[in-house]
Amino acid sequence: MTDRKIEFKKLTQDEVDAICARHERLWSGRSGGARANFSYTILENMVLANRDLSDADFSGAVLRGAVLSGATLNSAVFFAADLRRANLEGASLRRADLRGAIMRGANLTGADLTEADMREGAIAQMDKEKGLAVLTHKTQENDAGTANFTGANLSHSKMAGIAAQKADFTDAMLLGTRLIRANLRGSSFQGANLEGADMSGADLSDTDFTHAVLIGTKTVMAKTQGMNTDGALTNAAVGIDPEALEQPVADQIAEHVRWCETNGKEGKPSLFDGTDLRGLTSLAGKTLTAFHARGATLYGLDLEGAQLQGARLEKADLRMVSLRGADLRGADLTGANLSNADLRDCQLGPLLLDGNRVLPASLAGVRARYTDLRGADLRQLKATGADFSYATLNGTNVKRASFNGSCFTGARIDEDFSTQVDSLDGAVDLDAA
Repeated sequence: MTDRKIEFKKLTQDEVDAICARHERLWSGRSGGARANFSYTILENMVLANRDLSDADFSGAVLRGAVLSGATLNSAVFFAADLRRANLEGASLRRADLRGAIMRGANLTGADLTEADMREGAIAQMDKEKGLAVLTHKTQENDAGTANFTGANLSHSKMAGIAAQKADFTDAMLLGTRLIRANLRGSSFQGANLEGADMSGADLSDTDFTHAVLIGTKTVMAKTQGMNTDGALTNAAVGIDPEALEQPVADQIAEHVRWCETNGKEGKPSLFDGTDLRGLTSLAGKTLTAFHARGATLYGLDLEGAQLQGARLEKADLRMVSLRGADLRGADLTGANLSNADLRDCQLGPLLLDGNRVLPASLAGVRARYTDLRGADLRQLKATGADFSYATLNGTNVKRASFNGSCFTGARIDEDFSTQVDSLDGAVDLDAA
């Protein structure tokens, strides 16, 4: 609460740039620095893109239509700020205070709001006639209706009581997010990850959770009329329940490892087509050459450093898996879901067979949205019709690889990507990557 009447000050772009420059000098330890204080200022349509404004104060500020794309705003204060139609695409807002902020129509595509506080909040000021009045921007609650949170990371953020009707949370990460009593009527959570989220008492009427992850998600006392959960991943087993198998999964894995290590003299190969393997937790470093798990569910599994040469993983659910440094030479992942998977430094090049034959790896038709492929070996890869939207492909070896018809919306690629590959016929949004 403030004991004086709040007066807003309109800033010019030059004034904004000067304040940002002093803030950046402060953070870099240079003389003449000062924390950016934009509280109760009018910054409508101002450009603050790619600025480092961590810990800056935007309390009560008017940022309608402002451009903050790519900005670093960690721990910044946006208490009761007006962010309607603001562009925060790709911005970092970790632990930011967004209580009472208005985000209607804002673009937060790919933004990082981990542990951000987006609960209700209001600023009170003394008023001669009313005694105490609440500062409003035509609304008092945290209003995120129609906001675009596509691909945003909202994990462990506090969103209790938020009003986000018809907002777009497609592919967003909401691990452990608190959405208690939130108004989410008509919002889209297609492909979003809400593992461990608490939506108790929320209004989920007509909300779309198609192909979302709802493992451990709480919806006690929530309004669910018209809610769509087709294809959603829950705690229930998908496909073949591993408990129904004649031999325990762990024993079959041990037999497969022994079969690989003895060149087939002992043990036997496993077959997990269509099986739910989430209970394994970790197969890191295991030797699993020619591993068969077509259509299997391996969500969140740790496969870091695993030997998976020639593996058959067509149409497998590999969301959130760690395949960092794994050997997938010659593996077939056609139609698999690799969204948000970690494939850094993995080998997806060709597998050399007897008689100088070559077996290329396949990512044809995969869904690899927001997947991290930095440093991966993708030589001679077959990736026709794959979706690499917002994926990170920096530092990959793509010599003689084929990406015909693949989508690269928002993807991060090297400048020489197009000159290294064998074919890009029909690729979509490559110029916008």
